Amino acid sequence: MNQIISALEYYPTILIICTGIFGLLVGSFLNVVIFRYPIMLFREWESMAKEILKERGYKLSSPKKQEDGTYGDNQPETFNLTVPRSACPKCEHKITALENIPLFSYLFLKGRCRGCKTPISIRYPFVELLTGIAFAFCAFHFGFGWPLLFAIIITAYFVALSFIDIDHQILPDNMTLPLLWLGLLLALNQTYIELSNAIIGAAAGYLVLWSIYWLFKLLTGKEGMGYGDFKLLAVIGALVGWQKLPIVILLSASVGAIIGGGQLLIQKKDSQTKIPFGPYLAVAGWVTFLWGDSLFNSYMQFSGLR
Repeated sequence: MNQIISALEYYPTILIICTGIFGLLVGSFLNVVIFRYPIMLFREWESMAKEILKERGYKLSSPKKQEDGTYGDNQPETFNLTVPRSACPKCEHKITALENIPLFSYLFLKGRCRGCKTPISIRYPFVELLTGIAFAFCAFHFGFGWPLLFAIIITAYFVALSFIDIDHQILPDNMTLPLLWLGLLLALNQTYIELSNAIIGAAAGYLVLWSIYWLFKLLTGKEGMGYGDFKLLAVIGALVGWQKLPIVILLSASVGAIIGGGQLLIQKKDSQTKIPFGPYLAVAGWVTFLWGDSLFNSYMQFSGLR
């Protein structure tokens, strides 16, 4: 074990490769989280809502079990991150361990279910590859040590939150708030930034989007974004500090305008269509988290403040 740790510590190439491979494995698990966790949340929220209505005297009928044994969300009654086993949604072929190797299984199966030959979404290997590359960049940037460990945890959260927001336009508090507390706790020993900088960054990140939200609502009577976006920017502020928040906002708004606008044109949708902002915040926040100092210096020189 000591030899392995020494190799990771003193040979950066080995560290980057191993971290990238670990990222592929984590990416495979994140695919499960992205698909299953929102369904688990919806069930929990539905149960809470029914409990409140029942306490107020409303009569509610039990969810009707369908012929295939599933309920309203087309999933079995026992459904979490580990149960049931992953299976093809069409033929219910159970995914074996050999069919669940990141990237390689998708290539070996030629992107199709082994049972019914139904095409498998390209997004599954994409999430795996994205996570692996992002983890490798973290290893290259931070090197061996605790900052790297927490960086890959933060990266995994950002990946999962981004795709959950794309699918359901939600950023669950159960994911953003623990990440916020982690960012503030890491600042206690200045893992990335000083504590005062992290606290002000978290508050400023939340208040900036909160202010924009209410200004937009007062002017138009419509909601321009969700509260989850406020909390995600608070997380990013706790990680990068308040000074770099303008970079995050500028990057996320620019990328969001380009990609989101292009998406609306391609899909031929009007400007009223809701576009999740979380992925753009996450990408901008992650880039600033790793290369914020260089971006900040360039921003200051460009703006003439330095």
